[in-house]
Amino acid sequence: MTAIAILDDYQNVARELADWSALAKSCTIETFRNNLAVPDDAARALAEFDIVCTMRERMAFPRALIERLPKLRLITITGPQMRSLDIAAATERGVVVSHSTNRGPGGAATPELAWGLILAVARSIPLEDRRMRSEGGWQTTLGMGLRGKTLGLVGLGRVGRVVAEIGRGFGVNLIAWSQNMTVHQAAECGAKLVDKDTLFRESDIVSLHVVLSDRTRNLVGAREIALMKKTAILINTARGPIVEESALLAALRAGRIAGAGIDVFDVEPLPADHPIRRLENVVLTPHLGYVADDVMRVWYEDTVKAITAFLDGKPIRLLNPEVMGRD
Repeated sequence: MTAIAILDDYQNVARELADWSALAKSCTIETFRNNLAVPDDAARALAEFDIVCTMRERMAFPRALIERLPKLRLITITGPQMRSLDIAAATERGVVVSHSTNRGPGGAATPELAWGLILAVARSIPLEDRRMRSEGGWQTTLGMGLRGKTLGLVGLGRVGRVVAEIGRGFGVNLIAWSQNMTVHQAAECGAKLVDKDTLFRESDIVSLHVVLSDRTRNLVGAREIALMKKTAILINTARGPIVEESALLAALRAGRIAGAGIDVFDVEPLPADHPIRRLENVVLTPHLGYVADDVMRVWYEDTVKAITAFLDGKPIRLLNPEVMGRD
């Protein structure tokens, strides 16, 4: 029988959100809820599987892993790209890569979380909640109102544009920057194009919405953070390595910026002893940007369709493999 592995199903919802019953008649299906260390643990755990179903980039698929999976015939990915997958290694070994082009209803899940983090940090909501519950506290912080403040958006792509749209409803002033942004693109979103230094210097909130690549890795370092107002906050729902982690930790510890809302990290899942967990001026979420029922349902349904098509001899292949490593 064909053996299928569903990887990194943290909430154990993959079998509930899509109908796998037809596949279960001719395949064995095993769900892995915990992240597998790459390559050794993953190679041992997945050696007997023909098909592996990934969820975004929760687990990398480098050549060192692919070459140790002798039975592997199909990798399904969710979304149009997965930069942590070595597409060349998969192709060389005859492994089909099939993807979902459907991002879910409206692509609003990550922008909504970004605004959840903005509000949570600006009004110290988690901190006040903890103090009320554990210490009997009452009004221990002074929040930051948003109307009239300046929101600086690093990137105005699919996610950044929705963040800007929501921001207009809050009455914030919008400024934006990225390496290739034009005045017209910014104006379309109601934002003013500024240079990078101006964005970090003038923003009360900086929110990151660029793709991780060689040119965006450590895009926000000690220099950029030093430009920020002491009252400003940083929001990252993009990718962890876009921010130089040590520089952010140092600034938060010293109070050089007011706080941060972080959904993505250099190492995921975030180690239990990571020092950022101990900082009170940070709101942390465990990479929840896309983790919404409507989005995940569409992706798992597409995964089932991709496997079914593959087994029927009509695989839904990755249409443009060159995008896998491109910003």
